[in-house]
Amino acid sequence: MSDTPTPSSPEEQTFGDHIEALRPHLVRGALAILVIGLVAFCSKGFIVDCVLFGPISDWFPTNRMLAWMGKLSGIEYAAPSTQNFQLVNTSMAGQFNLHLSISLATAFALGFPYILWELWRFIKPALTPRELKACRSFVFYVSLGFFAGLAFGYFMIAPLTIGFLTQYQVSAEVVNMIDIGSYLSTVLNVSLACAVVFQLPLLVYFLTRMGIVTPRFLRTYRRHAFVILAVVSAVITPPDAFSMVLVLCPLFGLYEYGIRLSERTWKKLEKQE
Repeated sequence: MSDTPTPSSPEEQTFGDHIEALRPHLVRGALAILVIGLVAFCSKGFIVDCVLFGPISDWFPTNRMLAWMGKLSGIEYAAPSTQNFQLVNTSMAGQFNLHLSISLATAFALGFPYILWELWRFIKPALTPRELKACRSFVFYVSLGFFAGLAFGYFMIAPLTIGFLTQYQVSAEVVNMIDIGSYLSTVLNVSLACAVVFQLPLLVYFLTRMGIVTPRFLRTYRRHAFVILAVVSAVITPPDAFSMVLVLCPLFGLYEYGIRLSERTWKKLEKQE
């Protein structure tokens, strides 16, 4: 019997072998996106009228909550409404392309955990037992942060941003006629940006395990982080302290949670050493 390693061993795999191993995972991920996209395409009534136009509706939970809180505090809150602007389509295939874009975005959002799971299955054989133990809940926590950020962006940031931008006027003679594609981009970009920001604790965890970030470093620059997050909150919200605080508190809470997570991770690393 020959002692020569087989081509299938991890040490002897070529770039082509890795691509071949990745191919079935990509195919299954693409099929999942296709199936979810087809379902979303056939559900345009609910997705467009209820989900996409939710932030500019009176029944939207955030608009109702802010109006109620505004009455209690004596601050008038004007919820975004189609009465303040008109959504228009300016191209021949605009509405059809919009339908496709919404279906694709929905498929990506709902299929994100499965795509992540397929990539994890591809990477898993190359990890050591110690790395597997440290990353055993990787898919769960990344998906949790993704959906939490997506919900925060959609339910909190999107209505505040849309309400401010649509009601802002440089002159009473200028009427807002907003292209539907611009409106969709605003909702999607704000929601996806928050989904990325909510990955901050997980990023801190991995940077701590790699020795790049320490709890002391995060605590030292806590004030700097607070100022940066305050500026970000002021930019993406209407120019009032009430909206800014609503956004700043969760973002700074993520930073504080990242410090606690870094401390626990650092202590574990010290015990292992």
